[in-house]
Amino acid sequence: MSIVEIRNVAKHFDDVRAVDGINLQIQPGEFLVILGPSGCGKTTLMRLIAGLEYPTAGEIWIADQLVNDLPPRLRHIAMVFQSYALYPHMTVMNNIAFPLKAQQKELSKEAREAKVIAAARMVSIDHLLKRKPRQLSGGERQRVAIARALVTEPMVLLLDEPLSNLDAKLRAIARDELKEFQQRLGITTIFVTHDQIEAMGLGDRIVVMSQGKIQQVGTPEEIYTDPDNTFVATFLGSPSMNILPNEEFDLGFRPENFHPASTYSPGVPVENFVYHVKRIEYLGADRILYGYIEGYGEDKLILARMPVSVLHEFEVSQNYDFAVAATDLRYFDKDTGQRVVRMREQV
Repeated sequence: MSIVEIRNVAKHFDDVRAVDGINLQIQPGEFLVILGPSGCGKTTLMRLIAGLEYPTAGEIWIADQLVNDLPPRLRHIAMVFQSYALYPHMTVMNNIAFPLKAQQKELSKEAREAKVIAAARMVSIDHLLKRKPRQLSGGERQRVAIARALVTEPMVLLLDEPLSNLDAKLRAIARDELKEFQQRLGITTIFVTHDQIEAMGLGDRIVVMSQGKIQQVGTPEEIYTDPDNTFVATFLGSPSMNILPNEEFDLGFRPENFHPASTYSPGVPVENFVYHVKRIEYLGADRILYGYIEGYGEDKLILARMPVSVLHEFEVSQNYDFAVAATDLRYFDKDTGQRVVRMREQV
């Protein structure tokens, strides 16, 4: 049974279809990531779930209750914004306690403080309760915002790009902490991001959006390995999937699956290419080769990624015999960009 169900939901702003006919079910305890570029509709979709926007069409259900007309405070959800939106003049204790006061629940001071301390302990900031936001690091402010969301014991936690204000090193630490406490609490979480690393590292499932529509829903492995269309194929991956124009279908293959032909065992079905290397990047454990495939034009950039442990030397401006295993090739309709499953993929 899903805890959140979105049924053919649309949101239009004049002529702009920010969300265009979305259907989605979110399971209890799931960490669902909504991923897409700026302007794809992902934040609008989250705001519709939260009740900060109302749908032009469709229905939103939370815990078997139709919530289209309910205000945010009656939806059993809590939201953490990108800016954290902490009150600078309040202590951490009072920031976390604020939603309890806003709900006007008849809680004694002692009961309220007990809830605040419990929420703070969930994210390991109970030792910071007397400080003010200016005395905290970026990661600590983020945890205050999450504790403030958790204090109301919501059914669903909504996170709108909460890691974007952190530096790269701190983001990695924060991802680990966020996933750990989400799994420990078992709270259903919807996380919006444009960062594919965050999506791949955090999500039980990923919803990829573009132009107000869902392009694909699946586990990180499914989304990466078996993209439904060329948008998903090229949006995920660093570097992204190579798309090679072909006569019948466009061919797709990941740079890490594009290797010297000599590295494949005899008898393995492969697609062979002549690869001209234009530039080489050394990235520590990996090398990225930039070049083009003979017969497809010099302006069609094709990348190869391989670990330095692959003992093969390359020189710029030289041609090499490269190949892709038949099982690593993906085929896409030339006109629609949609995935075409061919028997050869199953070899």
